[in-house]
Amino acid sequence: MKSVITFLLLLFSSLCIAQKKLTLYKTFGGVVYEMDTLTLSSKQVMMVLKPNAEAVAEFKVASRKSLIGSILGFSGGILVALPLVTAIAGGEPEWYYAGIGGGLFLASIPFQASSRGHALNAFDIYNNGLEKRTSRLQPALYLSPTEVKFVFRFR
Repeated sequence: MKSVITFLLLLFSSLCIAQKKLTLYKTFGGVVYEMDTLTLSSKQVMMVLKPNAEAVAEFKVASRKSLIGSILGFSGGILVALPLVTAIAGGEPEWYYAGIGGGLFLASIPFQASSRGHALNAFDIYNNGLEKRTSRLQPALYLSPTEVKFVFRFR
């Protein structure tokens, strides 16, 4: 009985330690990174990807492009809002600011799309690497006419 409980405990613990796949979901404001049901920040994703250097490099490219796209989109939004607020307040709006802001906002779209693509590529690299790894615990059941035994091999 003691060996059965030990076997079940080891089997359960190996399943709990197993690595989960990373996923990315697009939202209106950006992207959400998830591992199983846990939502992760960019820093947490970087820590998860750390064992895989190729995935880390790809995610860094995604982070840089996301930063550039965010800066362009934010500054474009400010420049579009400036003449609108001036017009609502009753002043004389300078509409060329809105044109420049719209151009900056449109310029941010390819950066954001490319960022999502690089992040998905980094997750694919990481998730494919997970499938190749196997657990160190490899239980086997041996049956013979005289005995039944469980053997655990660590490799």
